[in-house]
Amino acid sequence: MAIDTKHEDLQNLRIDRTHRGGDDGGQPSAWARRYIIIGITIVALLSLSALGYRVLSPDAAEVEVARATAENSDLGATVLSATGYIVAHHTINVNSKVTGRLAWIGVEKGDKVKEGQVLVRLEDQEFRAAFGQATGAVDNARAYLEELQHGSRPEEIQQAQHNLDEARATLANDTRTLERTRELAASGVVSRQALDDATARFESDQQRVNSLEKTFQLMKIGPRQEEIARARGALAQAQGQLDYAKAQLDGTVIRAPVTGTILDRTAEKGELVTSQFASTAAGGPQGSVVSLADLNDLQVELDIAQADFARLSPKQKGNVSVDAYPDKVYDGVIAQISPEANRQKATVQVKVQVLNPDKYPDVSLRPEMNATVKFLASETRTSNQLAGVFVPSAAIKDRDGKKIVLVAHNGRAVAREVRIIGQRSDGALVDGLVGGESVITTAPPNLKDGQSIKIKGQS
Repeated sequence: MAIDTKHEDLQNLRIDRTHRGGDDGGQPSAWARRYIIIGITIVALLSLSALGYRVLSPDAAEVEVARATAENSDLGATVLSATGYIVAHHTINVNSKVTGRLAWIGVEKGDKVKEGQVLVRLEDQEFRAAFGQATGAVDNARAYLEELQHGSRPEEIQQAQHNLDEARATLANDTRTLERTRELAASGVVSRQALDDATARFESDQQRVNSLEKTFQLMKIGPRQEEIARARGALAQAQGQLDYAKAQLDGTVIRAPVTGTILDRTAEKGELVTSQFASTAAGGPQGSVVSLADLNDLQVELDIAQADFARLSPKQKGNVSVDAYPDKVYDGVIAQISPEANRQKATVQVKVQVLNPDKYPDVSLRPEMNATVKFLASETRTSNQLAGVFVPSAAIKDRDGKKIVLVAHNGRAVAREVRIIGQRSDGALVDGLVGGESVITTAPPNLKDGQSIKIKGQS
């Protein structure tokens, strides 16, 4: 009984299809079929239209574009940005002029020194001894020269005169003796030997008188000029040796050649420093004592790629910043361009002088800091005046000797002639655009002016 009731309930749940209108055997109505046919027709027409567009429009080239950007002169047009290192314009390694042992050093790394300040003293005992010896030699040579220049003293001339007078008196007596002896010998009173002796004394005294007369004349004339010149040369030689000894002695005191800051201290008390060849061995003689530089005379050393070198010119200005103080900007100007390029790195070395390294009292630039220089356009323009429109390098083409860019406008490529007014590392500032244009950067090589285009990524 219960089973029959359930079966009857299930029969009541079935859908009765015998009461639907029409005798189409379950097919859609006429109006439904019309809508289906219309939909299929529309889809087919759209497909055919798309296919026909592709077939009938073979000149539509796919391109990539970038937006041209207008810039004003008050933005400070940057033609190139390069990185390098801060260096001292002149770094001085202070060496010793003489070889000696270091007795005292009075500076530390980082100390500020003034020109002429004593930095180092060497042991100087042997140099003082050599200086004293040279001083004595000069005094001796000078005294001898003065003696020759002053000539004979009056007392010496008077003594020569007395010696000559005495010799003459002796000669006169010998003359009389010889005459008497000759008369006595003729009379046979004295022997021939006595006459010979008297003659010999006379001749000897006569020669002595002649000699004393010459001596007296020379005494009155004084020394020869050649002898004075030789004495003067000896004095000059002695003076030169004294000057050399003095320079050697002065070389034991090492002074600061310029005003600056001590960058490094390479020798210590007791070490041997040399003016010849330094040794790299432990305990060997040192060639340098300290190194210093003027930190108010700083430059930025840059290696500029040869491809970017044409964008720079002598005396071109730029803004300098360092990684340590990125919010500080210093003025700079190109001070030196290397006369030759580096073949291995394909670069040219450029040095930019930092014009105001003490611009910020609370910070200080130091050698070997990383630095960035943004070189500014050489042309100067008034504030808020249009400087140009920036376009990427890929957008600029050469055509018939002119510079052009292709602008995407209403589905076509439109050529615009431009004039380059400033180079950048990634593009150029041009005149001939107003800014905001979509310039074509990537396109088929045969793309023509007026040709249909489609932008990549856009339907």
